[in-house]
Amino acid sequence: MTTTRTERHSSMLATAIEHARRHRRIVASAVYAGISTAALSLAYLARFEFDSRAVLNWDFGQALVLLVVIRLGINYLFRLGISRWRYVGTRDFVRLLAATTVGSALFLALTWSVGALDSVPRSVVLLEWVFSAYMTGGVWVLYRLAYEFSRVRQAVDRRRVLVVGAGEAAQLLVAQMLRSAGFLPVGIVDDDTFKWGARIHGVEVVGGTIDVGAIARELKAQEIVIGIPSASADELRQIVEHCESADLPLKILPGMDDVLDGNASLSQLRGLELEDLLGRDPIRLELPELAEDVRGQTVLVTGAAGSIGSELARQIAINGPRCLILYDQAETPLYYLELELRALAPQVQLVPLVASVTDTDAVCGAFERYRPEKVFHAAAYKHVPLMEHNRRSAVVTNVLGTYLVARCAATNGAESFVLVSTDKAVRPSSIMGATKQLAERVVLQMQEEYPRTSFAAVRFGNVLGSSGSVIPLFKKQLENGEPLTLTDEDVTRYFMTIPEAVQLILKASLLDSLPGHVAMLDMGEPVKIVDLARNLLRLSGQLFRLGENVIVTGLRPGEKMHEELSAPEETVHDTEAERVFLLETPADFALLPAELSAALEENDGAKLLNFLVKEFPEVAGRREGPREPGPRARTAGIHR
Repeated sequence: MTTTRTERHSSMLATAIEHARRHRRIVASAVYAGISTAALSLAYLARFEFDSRAVLNWDFGQALVLLVVIRLGINYLFRLGISRWRYVGTRDFVRLLAATTVGSALFLALTWSVGALDSVPRSVVLLEWVFSAYMTGGVWVLYRLAYEFSRVRQAVDRRRVLVVGAGEAAQLLVAQMLRSAGFLPVGIVDDDTFKWGARIHGVEVVGGTIDVGAIARELKAQEIVIGIPSASADELRQIVEHCESADLPLKILPGMDDVLDGNASLSQLRGLELEDLLGRDPIRLELPELAEDVRGQTVLVTGAAGSIGSELARQIAINGPRCLILYDQAETPLYYLELELRALAPQVQLVPLVASVTDTDAVCGAFERYRPEKVFHAAAYKHVPLMEHNRRSAVVTNVLGTYLVARCAATNGAESFVLVSTDKAVRPSSIMGATKQLAERVVLQMQEEYPRTSFAAVRFGNVLGSSGSVIPLFKKQLENGEPLTLTDEDVTRYFMTIPEAVQLILKASLLDSLPGHVAMLDMGEPVKIVDLARNLLRLSGQLFRLGENVIVTGLRPGEKMHEELSAPEETVHDTEAERVFLLETPADFALLPAELSAALEENDGAKLLNFLVKEFPEVAGRREGPREPGPRARTAGIHR
């Protein structure tokens, strides 16, 4: 019976609030008129020692009519009549104070100038000013509390959330949670001990992150939200480690820029991803000159349907080229990319071409017909173990394909050509790496033969999220309930995200000093693959157990224990772009031998493979373990 009565009262309250919302201006005006009446009455009673005769006379009635007219008029000018009371904040109270002060000043001036109102005591005006401000603010707060009680507190499906972080972002999140029907913040944890015991929107900061597991159990939390968008990867890993014992879902608020703009919201919350824990902060390169560089130009992207190529196409399309040629042999992915780009940049002419970069007629035909000024060559075979068993395909596509596209670019007047390369081209231990090194040599040779076209290559490490990379593989194994396969506990790799890789390619294409060079990005320290496996298991709520949910399989053919970013014979140069460097390769190393040039001219895949076998005998016939890298200063020559 009690429950039924409570539900009935709650329903009546909700109905009343809904009615007030539909007639907000009228209701607000009536409330403000009532507040003015009550404030002036209290002021008179306080001034005349609560003698009721003070408010039961003609002079009081005249003063009240004038005050109500002034208050409603001033409130309208200050837009207090249309404020959403359930969202009131500091700025609303500042406007309230200003409106109340202006209204009281006008009321005082009129009582001086109008003889009939001269009997209003000055102390009454002052008291009414105080009462009006406090009572209006009180009504706002009471309305907000009533709204939260009727609309939010009664929601049965609200998730109890423990918030990590007591900064500006967390404050914005907590405020939105209290107004939503999906979340109920039950506590906040922060490592700043000076904040312990404080309350943010009524939610207490109850301790530090080291105790987050015990706190979550005590508060019966159902979810943990990390509201620290400025946290580094190391800090995030520590927080995640502390949250392990809670065994609860984790969400994170990304995007410090949105927080600074005051736009942090619940819609930005997402699950914590492995990329968040990589070990370095994302690299963001400013590209304001890209729009000017490609606007009105014809741009060709080979391998456009791949992970890197598709993101390149997106970034180029939004910067306004006249025509964007999407060249790839993968029909279905190219079809969907075209649909996406037509919606993203409807003003750009899109030309999807389904063909291989080893098809001489198709490549030459594309250049002769469309005459692209900018060429980004991302088409290549990239899977190391797979290419060990498909050597001829790797050589033909990665070397001959690069040569065909580069030569057609030069002979048809292209302004620039950028090859997408890899760190596996440095002292290669695999067929794939060897073919990419030869592709880099092709590009450098083309610069010598065709100086009017700017030729360059861009080299980077493993790309997170690209097809066939380790993280998608790990995630698929987890989804299938399989153990994670690890080649070796000591294997390390350089990692970057797809946006980072594309930023590097585009930034490198804009460098004045790029022609005839290889560009690379400062990728920080290499990451142990075993750490990626450990973090991914942690995010999925599992403990790392070697031999059970993690199995070491041994290095596969062509794989290195450690990758390198530059070779001993290469010289590293700074550029005007922060964290972007140029590698200068000696001429005697970069120039193509006559045998290779002849094989390329003849379009002879067999000769190309024979050359590779002779040029890289260790790669072609090796069966021993991978070679260790050189000194650290050379392995990552950019760390000086």
